[in-house]
Amino acid sequence: MIQYIVRRVLWMIALLFLVSAITFFIFYALPSADPAALRAGKSPNPQLVEQIRHQLGLDKPLYQQYYDYMKNLITNGDFGFSYQNNISVRTQIFQRLPATISLAIGAALIWLTVGIGVGIISSTRPRSLIDRISMGAALVAISAPVYFLGLVVLYLFSNDIGVFPLFPGAGSYVPFSDDPSAWFTSLIMPWCVLAAAFAAFYARLLRSTMIDTMHEDYIRTARAKGLSERRVIFRHGLRAAINPIVTAAGLDIGILLGGAILTETVFNIPGVGRLAYDSIVNSDLPMIQGTVLLGAFFIVTANLVVDVLYAFVDPRVRY
Repeated sequence: MIQYIVRRVLWMIALLFLVSAITFFIFYALPSADPAALRAGKSPNPQLVEQIRHQLGLDKPLYQQYYDYMKNLITNGDFGFSYQNNISVRTQIFQRLPATISLAIGAALIWLTVGIGVGIISSTRPRSLIDRISMGAALVAISAPVYFLGLVVLYLFSNDIGVFPLFPGAGSYVPFSDDPSAWFTSLIMPWCVLAAAFAAFYARLLRSTMIDTMHEDYIRTARAKGLSERRVIFRHGLRAAINPIVTAAGLDIGILLGGAILTETVFNIPGVGRLAYDSIVNSDLPMIQGTVLLGAFFIVTANLVVDVLYAFVDPRVRY
């Protein structure tokens, strides 16, 4: 197990280098908006643009720019400075990260609880009324885009424009350190909107795998030994069918920790996803590079965690 983890960590480092190189090439080598011209403002003086380009190091060869960037990143953990406001990228990301973590973890708890619960109930009562209703609702939730569902929820339940004013609306996010109660209420609607499609997908996925698993020979053997149905379902059926859920959850949480762009934009949550969106709109290349690397780090880390969890969740897995 230790050797496997070491190999995977080394592969993670190589993959992050590859992601950084590809991102750097896409945003710096390919034709795009000139950062120096954007920094200089409207109708800039050409001499001023050249001076800014020299200050930013954009007049150096591409390989030298990439080498300087990676050197600062590895030695100092420095992602550079924003081209828009000259603020440290690392500072901006770490300021926004708590909001994104709050959104992703809270939504994950909801969709895992609902998705696994509904999946188990539907799989143990296939083609029943509750199965048809839950799978129909899951299909509707999967089909509803996040931005559409978010706007509908705001129209119905936000306390400023809502028909039934129950929860704080868009732009009402409060950090946990300021007021835990206000933090919780400000994230109820974003959590539910973000979790809806994931919960529906997980319910359908677990239902299909559980139905197949419950017809296996070892399930019939467990029942023949006189085990209770609850123990058969949770101890034998669910444990064998949970691998696809673990895989999907690890990847989805890793992706969301890199920024839930649509949800953060609809609810005006100051997270990493909203930061990435604003950076793309403003062609802020260092900020884009930093958010992409952060997202890649969370995704490859989630992959490693998922692979290690397999050995604990499924006794058939050995490394």
